Amino acid sequence: MMKIDVLTLFPEMFEGVLGHSILRKAADQNAVNYNIVNFRDYADNKHLTVDDYPYGGGAGMVLKPQPIFDAVEALKENTNTSPRVVLLCPQGERLTQRKSEELSTHDHLIFICGHYEGYDERIREHVVTDEISIGDYVLTGGELGAMVVIDSVVRLLPDVLGNAESHMKDSFSTGLLEHPHYTRPADFRGMKVPDVLVSGNHRLIDDWREKESLKRTYMRRPDLLENMQLTDIQKKWLDDIKKECK
Repeated sequence: MMKIDVLTLFPEMFEGVLGHSILRKAADQNAVNYNIVNFRDYADNKHLTVDDYPYGGGAGMVLKPQPIFDAVEALKENTNTSPRVVLLCPQGERLTQRKSEELSTHDHLIFICGHYEGYDERIREHVVTDEISIGDYVLTGGELGAMVVIDSVVRLLPDVLGNAESHMKDSFSTGLLEHPHYTRPADFRGMKVPDVLVSGNHRLIDDWREKESLKRTYMRRPDLLENMQLTDIQKKWLDDIKKECK
């Protein structure tokens, strides 16, 4: 079972997200255990303050190191593993499917959700193992970012999605964006499902899906193809796609 601890000043934000859909199902199946911790509880002053003015001046408040250090140390006391400690931060590594896949192989993750202007640098230097950003923008806190990362990781745990192959062909898992999907009816208001998908020929269907993935990637995220090693047939398909798109 994976253990996920979340350090936040707003524990109630996680109730709806972790209590529904796949994330709830994962907990019910004992694939994961969530533990939401208000790190204000670890403040060592009578007012339970967790932030202070930055040395050298400047706007905003900075999270103090003491509550975070003490909270993480307390969480580590009850485990034999070496948890990954993830700081949600706009300066961090951009979240990718590969990163989520890598994190999903660990037994214990601790997420730190900051607030205010930033973190005392000693938290980054001595507590954190990973800094993750979900995009080039700034949010009011790390909670939403943590929810995104948790969702992307937990869905990859064994049996959580039901079908073991469900996530293997997701966008980015293969290096390409996912192919288009269709369902019934085959003809909806004159808009028809591609003939190959109702042909019953699984080899042709697989080829169509792979080519459509390549086409969608070329048209929407050509940067993903820059360092990708394509097979000979994929190179041919890509040449055909480029001619079609001219």
